[in-house]
Amino acid sequence: MNKLEILQHYFGHQSFRNQQEEVIDAILEHQDVLMILPTGGGKSLCYQLPSLMMDGVTVVVSPLLALMHDQVVALRENGISSAMLSSMQSIEESKEIEEALYNNQIKLLYVAPERLMNEYFLTFLMDLNINFFVIDEAHCVSEWGHEFREHYRMLSQLKISFPTTAISAFTATATSLVREDIVSSLQLQNPKIVTGSLFRPNLTITAQHRQSDGRRQLINFLKEQGSVAGIIYTFSRKQSESVANYLKKQGYKAEAFHAGLATNIKKRVYSDFVADNIDIVVATIAFGMGIDKSNIRFVVHMSMPKTLENYYQEIGRAGRDGLEATTLLLFSAQDIVQQKSFIDDLPDTPYKQNAYEKINTISRFADSESCRHQQIATYFGDSIEPCKDRCDNCINPDKNSIDITKEAQQLLSAIYRTNQSFGIHYVVDVLRGSQEQRILNNSHNTLSVYGIGKEYSKAQWLSISDKLLELGAVSIGEYKVYSITPRGVDILKGKERVTIREDRLILKKATKKKKVSYFDDYEVEIFDRLRELRKEIALENKVPPYVVFSDKTLKELSVTMPTDKDSMLEVHGIGEVKFERYGEQFLKLIKKIKNNQ
Repeated sequence: MNKLEILQHYFGHQSFRNQQEEVIDAILEHQDVLMILPTGGGKSLCYQLPSLMMDGVTVVVSPLLALMHDQVVALRENGISSAMLSSMQSIEESKEIEEALYNNQIKLLYVAPERLMNEYFLTFLMDLNINFFVIDEAHCVSEWGHEFREHYRMLSQLKISFPTTAISAFTATATSLVREDIVSSLQLQNPKIVTGSLFRPNLTITAQHRQSDGRRQLINFLKEQGSVAGIIYTFSRKQSESVANYLKKQGYKAEAFHAGLATNIKKRVYSDFVADNIDIVVATIAFGMGIDKSNIRFVVHMSMPKTLENYYQEIGRAGRDGLEATTLLLFSAQDIVQQKSFIDDLPDTPYKQNAYEKINTISRFADSESCRHQQIATYFGDSIEPCKDRCDNCINPDKNSIDITKEAQQLLSAIYRTNQSFGIHYVVDVLRGSQEQRILNNSHNTLSVYGIGKEYSKAQWLSISDKLLELGAVSIGEYKVYSITPRGVDILKGKERVTIREDRLILKKATKKKKVSYFDDYEVEIFDRLRELRKEIALENKVPPYVVFSDKTLKELSVTMPTDKDSMLEVHGIGEVKFERYGEQFLKLIKKIKNNQ
C-alpha cells in the first residue's frame, strides 16, 4: 500500500495535515528529523505511518509509562502490531515480547529512556533490524528545557551504538536554545527541521488575577463548561485533594491525582478519567503529559506555572481532537514569590539565572493585555497575527486605557541615559530619585531623568516596563540589562503612542470571558446516543472510549448519519480496521435513530 492507502486503512484519514507528509518522506529517506508541532497536531502519525512502510521495527523512546500504554492500545486497535517493554510487565511477558521482536512480529516498540540506556537492552537491540529511532517529548533532552531528564541526555549514545540508524525527534515546545541543544545532544546529522505553527485555533486562552483562593472563579468557569472532561492543575498535593473534595461537595465528578497517592488509587483515577467515569481530575504536574485522552475540553491552573513551556504543554492537553476547548489561568503575585523562593536555593549557575527569567516571562504573560496566542508564538520563535477571538485579551479588550506615551518615553530615556547598562529595578530607582549609594556613586543623581517619576510607585513603573517588553520596545540581555530596540526609538521620537489598561496601573480586576459552547455544530441528542454506544463498546473491549472513536468522529457521525460502509469510511478517524471492529454497531444505531425521526 502507498502512503494515502495506509493513512485511510489504518488511521481513517483521507488526507495529511500540514507538514505531516514532509516529515514522513524525510523518515522514509532515512534522514534525521526534528519536528516541533503543538499537542494535537498529529506528530505520532509522522513516525507510525512510515514504520508500516519500512522493514524492521521502530523503537520509540517515551518518558511516561501511561502515555506509552495508551499509544500501544490505540495502535493495536488500529490493527498495528506494537508493544512496550517496561517495569509494568512480568519477566514472562517481557520474554514473549523479545521473542516476537526477534521474529519481526512487532512494528513499533515503546521503551523508557532508562531501559534504552541499559547495557543489556542495548546489546539486545543490536540483534534486531531497527529502521529508525523515535525520541518523543524531545525537549526532555535539553538542560535548558522545562522537563530535563538525565537519562534523556544519555541518548547521545544512540549515534555511537547505531551510527547508520536515523533518529526522529518530536516535541510540542522548544525555544531556539532548546532546539539547538536537542540537535547537538542527539548528534543529529543534517536533520530535517520542521516547525509547525504554534497557533491552536480551537483553544481559547484566558487568565484572571486570583481572588482569595480562586474557588468562586473556578465554579463560575465550570458552570460555563457543563459536564465535560477537564484537568485542574494545583500547586501542591494538599491543594489538589482540597479542591477535589470541594468540587465533589458541589456535585462534580472529580478526583485528586498526585505523586503521593498509592499506586492503586492513581491507577483507578487515571482509568476512571479515560473511561469517562469521572469528569475532572485535580492534579499536580505529575498528571497530564502522560495522558492520551483526546476529548479533554478544558484545563485550569489554580496558580502560576513555573515556565511558559510548562503552561503551553499543560494547556495542550485540551482539545486534542480539534474541537473547541478553553483554559483558565488564575494567578497572584504570591505565586511569583513562591516560585522564586525555590530557585533561590539552587546553586548560582547560568541555569539558575535562566530559571528566574522564565518566571518573569510567565508573569508578564499572565498580566499582559496583548494577544496571548501571539505572545506564546513569539516566545517559541514563531510569528502569527493576533487571534482576534481566541483569548480574553482579544475577545474583550479593556476600553479603560490610559495614554502612557510620556511615561514610556521617560523610562526609555532613563535606560538610554544610564548607557543601557543596568537592570530595570536600577533604572526605576533612578526615575524615582532613590538615594541608594550605588546611584550616587555612578553620579546618576545628576541626570536629567533623575527623580522625574516620583508620582508613580515602583510597581507601577515595572508594569510600564512590562508593557514595553510586550511591545518589543525594549529587550533584556545578559545579566538582565535592558536595552532599547528600534521600536523603542520610534516611541522616544514620538512616532508611536503607548497605552496601558487602567487596571494594570491601579486595581487589578478579573477579565470578562466569552461563554463557549462546544457542540454548536453537533446534533447533540444523536451525539449523546452515539457516545453511550461508544462507552458500552469500550467497556466490553476494555479500552478507553476515545480509542474506539474520538469525539470528533462521533460529531461527524451525528451530522452525516452514514448508513453504509462506504459513506462511513469517509468519516474522520474511521479506517478499514476500525470499521470491521465497530462499524456495524454504529450503523445499526444510526439506522434506528433515522427510522424513529
